[in-house]
Amino acid sequence: MQIVTPGMRLIPEAVLANNAALFRTIPETPSHADKSLHRVIIVGGGAGGLELATRLGRKFGNRRLSVTLVDRNRTHIWKPLLHEVASGALSASHDAVEYIAHASRHGYRYRIGEVVGIDRAKRQVFVAPSFDDDGRQVIPPRVLGYDTLVMAVGSVTNDFGTPGAARHALSLDTAEQAARFNKRMIDACLRANAQYEQLSPGQLHCVIVGAGATGVELAAELHKSMREIASHNLDNIDFERLIRITIVEAGPRILPALPEQMARATARLLIKLGVQIRCGIKVTEVTEDGIRLGDKLFVPAELVVWAAGIKAPDFLKGLEGLETDRINRLIVDETLRTVADENVFAIGDCANCVLPGEENALPPRAQTAHQQAHHMAKVIAARLAERAPPAYRYRDYGSLVSLADYGAFGSLIGGLKIEGLVARLVYRSLHKMHLKAVHGLAQTTLASIGEMIVKRARPRIKLH
Repeated sequence: MQIVTPGMRLIPEAVLANNAALFRTIPETPSHADKSLHRVIIVGGGAGGLELATRLGRKFGNRRLSVTLVDRNRTHIWKPLLHEVASGALSASHDAVEYIAHASRHGYRYRIGEVVGIDRAKRQVFVAPSFDDDGRQVIPPRVLGYDTLVMAVGSVTNDFGTPGAARHALSLDTAEQAARFNKRMIDACLRANAQYEQLSPGQLHCVIVGAGATGVELAAELHKSMREIASHNLDNIDFERLIRITIVEAGPRILPALPEQMARATARLLIKLGVQIRCGIKVTEVTEDGIRLGDKLFVPAELVVWAAGIKAPDFLKGLEGLETDRINRLIVDETLRTVADENVFAIGDCANCVLPGEENALPPRAQTAHQQAHHMAKVIAARLAERAPPAYRYRDYGSLVSLADYGAFGSLIGGLKIEGLVARLVYRSLHKMHLKAVHGLAQTTLASIGEMIVKRARPRIKLH
């Protein structure tokens, strides 16, 4: 029997069920010809993992460290932009980072594959084989040795076991999922324009479950993109009247993690756009035709996006005694080291880090991953020098939300409120900071100039 991973690679179920037995028969793959190098393995090439690999590769190269990044995907795209890929405002193929080429330029190694287990005693990670779309093996199963292991596998959508959610709702955890939603959105518009019969209940309706930053930003992007699609000679139907977007939030208001003033301003703008907001009610079921709220209310919808919560990947629960919380995050101390193993660390969304004097774990934001990647490089440098690892200190630089071309709101350090063009520029600067960390200042500057030129030559949204 075979199962399909989110990247559509086929992995034999036996690999996942019998990790230890299978992988202990496989010899360890050397990370470098020079066995004196300190071996760093980074699992996960998201914002934190890729920035850390890049920073270490540039600083050390092959002089004192052998740095290996392991990820089951071949490209990286900044996760906060996936809602733009879903709406078609951003093309994943144009804006993605190719790990193979990037690793070659920045002094680290990239290995494709999904980590499915570790052996802490031998300091080894188990990497499942990779298969192509036809089920043929591309990369065999491997065992990689480490001296320092950094888990940076991020987070995935948490549907809380809601009936039908896994089957009928779409998530935006990966570029593949975002592209899949984009295709379904375009097909929905084309179908509605070409069909002879009247639109059925829920047709051209989209429900977004969860009113965090991803949910509200996606709502604004879809409002603009679906109307943009309709303007391309789809004139057999009144899209302005029939397109409907609804946000459902179990909590009392949208953007629960952000300041209330930002939430109110965002809600006013969304309502002005015609987006329906339902707060204080839970989704009890997702069906092929829509969602059920509470015991009686049914909201018909052709498209359902689940953006209501996150958890770390399930495989972290079984990593040889490493302590996790209720949403699978690895428990780490103030140095980002796991509490059970001095050689295993975690950064980003998959780490539960409660700093001294605080009650709650650090928020799962891109700025958290960015700061922790920077700190983790210092920790590894300290390990090389046989010094005690430094303690991590988090700085909250504020919150931002961007609603397509309609508006943006932000709350910065010291409670400074910004909105409009200033907020949009600050929002975009966060992505540029990530690109600078990954590519360097010169390449980021050139890419930004090229992007401005290309935008004038291609459609605003991706239509295929």
